[in-house]
Amino acid sequence: MKSKKIMLVAGEVSGDLHGAHLVQAIQEIDPEIQFFGVGGEGLEKRGMKLLHHVHSLSVVGISEAFRKLRTALKILRELKKAMEQERPDLIILIDYPEFNLRLAGIARKKGIPVLYYISPQIWAWRHGRVRSIAKRVRKMVVLFPFEVPLYEAAGVDVEWVGHPLLDIVRPSLSREEALKQFGIDPEQKTIALLPGSRIEEVARLLPPLLDSTILLRKKMSELQFIIPLAPGISRTNLHPILRDGLVPIRVVNGFSYDVMALSDLIITASGTATLEAAILGKPMVIVYKVSSLTYWVARALIRVKHIGLVNLVAGKEIAKELIQEEVNPERIAEEALRLLKDPVLYEKTVESMVEVRQSLGEPGAASRAARIVLSLLQENKL
Repeated sequence: MKSKKIMLVAGEVSGDLHGAHLVQAIQEIDPEIQFFGVGGEGLEKRGMKLLHHVHSLSVVGISEAFRKLRTALKILRELKKAMEQERPDLIILIDYPEFNLRLAGIARKKGIPVLYYISPQIWAWRHGRVRSIAKRVRKMVVLFPFEVPLYEAAGVDVEWVGHPLLDIVRPSLSREEALKQFGIDPEQKTIALLPGSRIEEVARLLPPLLDSTILLRKKMSELQFIIPLAPGISRTNLHPILRDGLVPIRVVNGFSYDVMALSDLIITASGTATLEAAILGKPMVIVYKVSSLTYWVARALIRVKHIGLVNLVAGKEIAKELIQEEVNPERIAEEALRLLKDPVLYEKTVESMVEVRQSLGEPGAASRAARIVLSLLQENKL
């Protein structure tokens, strides 16, 4: 019998992470299924044939997207050709809506069913996209329970599986092992700096983060700082920024969950990392800075009060968000010190993070999504 083929497209590092766990869960049920498409190291390790690397598409903001438009259109054409040549039995799209919804339209015309894993944030902005989704997507698999009624109202076949981070976010080292390996003093408070998973984010956010460490050390001399490098970010990328730093910063390759777990506070770029920190019960300060064009367009379109996923899930601000001009050393240090110097506020914030963790559902999201994938293949006799 001919083995099944699935095209999978993840346009960002976080999508590669979730895609890799989904593919692993599918392979545990049916190891004969073949995967090809767009992804990163995680999906490649699971045996997926990469037609393009995730970094070919990953961008931050509108003006940045314009610069990669030609590349994105080229990849779109190549994926269309791959559909015609390989005739996949199913296409799995992970987040990255501007690109993936176009690809879903192409797949629909070719009669190839689409499963969308990790919903576009229609609840935050451009709610009108739900009409396109209803036409182009056979099955929508969502991570948050509040997304279900939004899709059901538009007639989309939708199912909530919980959040896959609940299975992923756990330290690989004991606290003692991590302290020793990273050279962290257990008697001092530790702040983790997470400037993002894209080069553009790091270039914008790391300089003010580093400058804030100078101010923080003046107020609390016992502080120490550490940066866990995101996949795709190397020490070479950081060296031009770090070399003139006045405060020693430990830099480690990977081990982000171990670093988060041993930290007292996390200063992080907005994104998946805010939920990861919440699952580990860690207070945080969220920073978000994009080009002026991206910011003003987003401000006109976004319908929600918060940008941090942790705040969106909580329904209120439980982690301070510093946006655009507020991403400066003084404000970053001020918000960090507010948490570190107020034990009552600190503990209350920890409790809020635990509540967010509980609202994400139960572990096993990738396995539940995998069963939906295989059920869809079986139902349609694909």
